[in-house]
Amino acid sequence: MSKLKTKSGAKKRFKLTATGKVKAGQAGKRHGMIKRTPKQIRQNRGTETLSAPDAKIVKKNYIPYGL
Repeated sequence: MSKLKTKSGAKKRFKLTATGKVKAGQAGKRHGMIKRTPKQIRQNRGTETLSAPDAKIVKKNYIPYGL
């Protein structure tokens, strides 16, 4: 059986930590910043680790061999 390809969109959106957790950018930062308080904008900087059920889906379907 041939190798599975990593989804190209997943390459840009997710990274794996050394312990195998999945890091992704914070949600809610694309548009509508005027509605959000400065505190919300500040707290959504950087990345977060995905919850276990979401990480399982990402690792199984989108990044089969890790990045």
